[in-house]
Amino acid sequence: MANRKLLSASSLEGDQVKNRQGEDLGKIKEIMIDTETHDIAYYVLSFGGVMGMGDDLFAVPPEAMRLDTAEECFILNVNKEQLKKAEGFDKDHWPDMADPKFRSNLYQQYGISEGASRRH
Repeated sequence: MANRKLLSASSLEGDQVKNRQGEDLGKIKEIMIDTETHDIAYYVLSFGGVMGMGDDLFAVPPEAMRLDTAEECFILNVNKEQLKKAEGFDKDHWPDMADPKFRSNLYQQYGISEGASRRH
């Protein structure tokens, strides 16, 4: 199998997200793109609820996610309890990555140094 370095965003939406212990953390609902830098601003993780109803939405920095192409899922290094305590948002109030306070809190929440793997 060829090593795929490019994937369409639509092929990743709906992919399962697991932690390193193999626990199901939800699914990728959306992939938000920064229109100025053309980078992924954040992944929208849908977690909880029943059959897609009542799910909580979480912005997850791209640096916190690892794509496992063999298992066709994302790996996010948090446990379910950490995710339940994370700052989420609802479908009518999406986060603004341009807000420095939100961005800083988001990166701290996932233990990521902001801009750690960003290209400039």
